[in-house]
Amino acid sequence: MSAINRTLLYEGSEGAKSLNTSFRTDTSISCISPEVINGLASAKKLYRTLQVNSVSLGQNLNIEYAICVDFYIDDVRLSDEFYVIPGLSEDAILGVNTFQKWRIKLDFEHDTVIVDPKVAKAMLK
Repeated sequence: MSAINRTLLYEGSEGAKSLNTSFRTDTSISCISPEVINGLASAKKLYRTLQVNSVSLGQNLNIEYAICVDFYIDDVRLSDEFYVIPGLSEDAILGVNTFQKWRIKLDFEHDTVIVDPKVAKAMLK
């Protein structure tokens, strides 16, 4: 597993929190622990349960809830949907889908996360 760990600021509809976050290349989805969402955002029930294969747990997980929050990398505001998954080893995990959405690059040699502020500019055409 390749990962970089950082503390990031998250903002939701109910407040803000700094969370220990793992940038993981072996995870496609972004997820968050239910223990940290109180005071950040209310979890919304998914219309249809999402089934995810967890290699580390050796079983399929049924995900029923998600939250939408903003998070900051080097003062650049980004946002995404995080699936609420009990038993995570970190407060939050950013997965490959989020990296692709925001063109986030991981430099494992220097243990850094690179995000282009131009990608995060909100546009409406």
